[in-house]
This record gives sequence, structure tokens and C-alpha cells, in this order.
Amino acid sequence: MGNPYVKELFVGKVKQIGDPNAANQMDRAWESGMFKEETKGKVWLSRTGLIGDEVADKKNHGGPEKAIFTYSIHHYDYWKLAENIDTIHVGGFGENLAVENMDENDVCIGDTYQFGDAIIQVSQPRRPCWKPARRFQTMDLALRIQHSGKTGWYFRILKEGFVQGEVELTLLERPYPKWTIATCNEVMYDKKDDLELAKELASCEFLAENWKATLTKRLTGKESTPEKRVFGPNMD
Repeated sequence: MGNPYVKELFVGKVKQIGDPNAANQMDRAWESGMFKEETKGKVWLSRTGLIGDEVADKKNHGGPEKAIFTYSIHHYDYWKLAENIDTIHVGGFGENLAVENMDENDVCIGDTYQFGDAIIQVSQPRRPCWKPARRFQTMDLALRIQHSGKTGWYFRILKEGFVQGEVELTLLERPYPKWTIATCNEVMYDKKDDLELAKELASCEFLAENWKATLTKRLTGKESTPEKRVFGPNMD
């Protein structure tokens, strides 16, 4: 495997889609910032994301801990061939960075990279919601993403600067090699009964606060059910 590489850089405005009068819930009106376009040339990366990029649901997306969403280009073959989603394509999950030579098995919480003039740090895996399901007309897609482990991950921004696609990422620091994105996903979804593991992950210094909060709720028996996140208005 070569060096981590940003193949494509995506930004996009919030877009409204669908028919408010549609009989099928999956066809009704909704809005999202996941319809992004590849951007050539340099773009300013601020603490809260790329200039020109937008999110619709600011409660659950965006902000300093989820400034840029990253996804491996190589996963799209899986979604097309194994999951039979013919219309999916690179950029389809709303990622800002489409990357090569890195995935959930070798990216860790706290990994810090030089990206152009900026410095970025891995903060958390993405927790898939109902919107990719609506886009690709696949009701259980959020659950499929969870089960596959192909979730992607977020970066926070330690140093602002100009960035662009078709550049390598340089790993500067890896303080928590134990906590790969894949391992974090296992703790969150597959090993929910292992409270010691949840406690250990929640204590990871560079894990995003919302993940810490979810794990803390689990430890106190107050974790919420996932239906609202994974199905949302698709099943109302």
C-alpha cells in the first residue's frame, strides 16, 4: 500500500430534493448537503470545514469535531457489486475527501496529518444516518454501512490552511494505534455488552465528545435506540 492520498476533494451547498406530496415516504421532500461536487484547485480549510461546503442538519453534522468527512474510494466497488447499489459513485456518501491507501483498518483516533497547508486530526468514525438511504432508495442502508464497517471517518482541524485534491497526506503523529476506526466501530455496534471496552474507549483523549457522551450513556444504562438515526423520516 502506498502513502495516504487524497484523490478528490468535494464541496457542496445544501440541496432540497423530492416531492412534498409524494405518496412514498422515500420520495418526499428532504434536504441535505451530501450532494457535493469535485473541486479543483486550492480551497481554504477552516476550523469548521471547507469554504463553500454546507451541512443541512447542524445538530448532527458539521462543526469542529466533524469538519471534514473522509471515505475510501475503494469501498464503492463493494457497494456496487456486493450490495447491488448501481447508482452509487465516488462522492456519493457526501464525503469531502475521497482517499486511497487508507481505510478504517489502518486509520486511528488521534492520527494527525499534514494536508496541504493545514494540519488535520482523526476525531471519530461516521455514524451513518437515514439520508444515504433516502438518496439511494435503500431503506436499511445505514444498517448495512454499520455492519460492513465501511463507515468512513471525520477529521478536526488543528491548523487552518489551503488544501486541494490529488495530494498525499503525511502522517505526523499516531498516539492511539489501538483505536483504529474499525475497532471503534466494533465497540459501538458489535460489542455493546463489553462495558469495560466502552469505558476504555470513552477515556481516549482525542475521541470526539459526542462519541464519549454516547459511550458514557451506555455505561449508565441510558443509551438511546438507533431507529431515529438510521431510519428517520423514511419510515414515518
